[in-house]
Amino acid sequence: MNSKRRTLLKGSLAAGAVGVAASAGLLAPRSVLAAWPKSAFSAKGIDASLSELYGSGDAASSSSIKLKAPDIAENGAVVPVTVSSSIKNAESISIFVAKNPQPLTSSYALGSATDAYVATRIKMGKTSDVVAVVKAGGKLYSAKKEVKVTIGGCGG
Repeated sequence: MNSKRRTLLKGSLAAGAVGVAASAGLLAPRSVLAAWPKSAFSAKGIDASLSELYGSGDAASSSSIKLKAPDIAENGAVVPVTVSSSIKNAESISIFVAKNPQPLTSSYALGSATDAYVATRIKMGKTSDVVAVVKAGGKLYSAKKEVKVTIGGCGG
């Protein structure tokens, strides 16, 4: 019985400390939110989104980027996508869906000592090309794959 009471007291004290720190502004994610590229996420096409995100809409096709996505997605709300690259000094990876109203689904800044690998789930409104763009050495490289979105796995 004493151990349960101690656990409750420790948890309450920790939650209170976190609440005080958050209300004082010590735990606010300001630096993360400040780098959010709002204009790139709200752009209405891949070229416009690329220009907003990277300053250029030109991405050369590359076989060094491996884009793994299902050929047919039975649920467009949850489409698993994996992107990896063997291009040296990769700085970022971004994923686009060509026929989505806002094509940029996600963008990841990579550290200098990290592998160029991202696994995520994206939302697709309809059958479209999924495009992965890797920025490395100031240049943009891309790979794409068509993913067919079906409703309940019954159509194309």
